[in-house]
Amino acid sequence: MKVLAITGGVGGAKLALGLASILGPEELEFVVNTGDDFEHFGLHISPDVDTLLYTLADLASQDHGWGRSDESWNCLESIRMLNGETWFQLGDKDLGLHLTRTQMLRNNHSLTDVVQHISNCLGISHRIYPMSDSPVRTIVETTTGELEFQQYFVRERCEPIVTGFRFEGIETARPVAQLLDQKFESVIICPSNPFVSVDPILAVPGMRQFLLSLDVPIVAVSPIVQGQALKGPTVKMMSELNFEQSNSQIGRHYQDLISGLIIDQLDEDSESSIRALGMEVKVDHTVMKSLDDKTSLARSAVDFASTLIKTC
Repeated sequence: MKVLAITGGVGGAKLALGLASILGPEELEFVVNTGDDFEHFGLHISPDVDTLLYTLADLASQDHGWGRSDESWNCLESIRMLNGETWFQLGDKDLGLHLTRTQMLRNNHSLTDVVQHISNCLGISHRIYPMSDSPVRTIVETTTGELEFQQYFVRERCEPIVTGFRFEGIETARPVAQLLDQKFESVIICPSNPFVSVDPILAVPGMRQFLLSLDVPIVAVSPIVQGQALKGPTVKMMSELNFEQSNSQIGRHYQDLISGLIIDQLDEDSESSIRALGMEVKVDHTVMKSLDDKTSLARSAVDFASTLIKTC
């Protein structure tokens, strides 16, 4: 089975690692959110792409959940001494990646080519596609005004009340051509924030149509357990947007796209309400603390998709 995994953020990268641990490069490819990308100190920063790269290359910081392991902060300390902006923490090792990416983009390489180059250098064998080579920027609409996603997420610590989202540049964006040339037997949506990690990918003109045209099972893993997000502001956003903080709401969010939803064992009482939406449900252990947790959930998702293939 050849699987396409849709991912963004730390939660998505956890399942991505599990999938990469059980499926070879010919069996698994990734498409990653780039709506979080932004420019900082003149550098092109791709937080979700880099989180996946560092995770698959076993370079991710286990302490922070983002950035490089064994990082140093000499450049950041120099910026702080000069009263510069330090709200977005760039480590010394991390800077090397941003400098390389920015230089390649300025030399007219596509973001797809840059991601492939960095993947090769880090020893990553699975193919990673950005959602588009065109710039798309997630704008968080709040009661105090619009914020670029990293301003909302990092600088403002997710404190402003969210009223909506828009994806600047989405009208002219297109999926990466190499991705559209591939055939997949199933699609897995990792447990990423549906509003700011998955929706930007699905909003790229032609992406949703491509996924549906595959005519294969699409399985999502819920990012919440007992009404709480395992990582990030998903539940806070749901509350502020007046959505029910439940797995049923996650199912409704993806209702026109997915064939099945995986929920945690603690939420098995919501199974019937999700089935009423017209999708299959699998109850499993979705909290991923160890590599065994990640690979176990990955196998569960792949197996779930396989059973849906037999019933399609």
